[in-house]
Amino acid sequence: MCGQMDMFKQKVDTDKAPAAIGPYSQAINTGPLVFVSGQLPIDPATGSLIDGDIQEQTRQVLQNLKQVLNAAGSSLDKIVKTTVFIKDMNSFPQMNQAYAEFFPDVPPARACVEVARLPKDVQIEIEAVAIV
Repeated sequence: MCGQMDMFKQKVDTDKAPAAIGPYSQAINTGPLVFVSGQLPIDPATGSLIDGDIQEQTRQVLQNLKQVLNAAGSSLDKIVKTTVFIKDMNSFPQMNQAYAEFFPDVPPARACVEVARLPKDVQIEIEAVAIV
């Protein structure tokens, strides 16, 4: 039974987005859906965190998300759900403004949660579920 399940679970990996910093995949493609792990504001070319405010970090996170989705055969416009983890809810309006640039037509369903701390002490992390 486990072997059959592997046919429906494919690891997605691209060098156009930051490599995983732990024991997880950038994304898992299950056929109709792709589940993208939380993306951080890391420049995939350098592996370094980008400098910048919450808007710049949000844009980098969404660019990374876009690259993982492309590698999975999907795209930003096929996202059905995102979860945004934000370090400071006071920066929500600025994050929201940058986020909206990437979803001009039909934005996905979304949850936004303020958290005490994120990996590498970034200001934002976003995970997504999209249609393949």
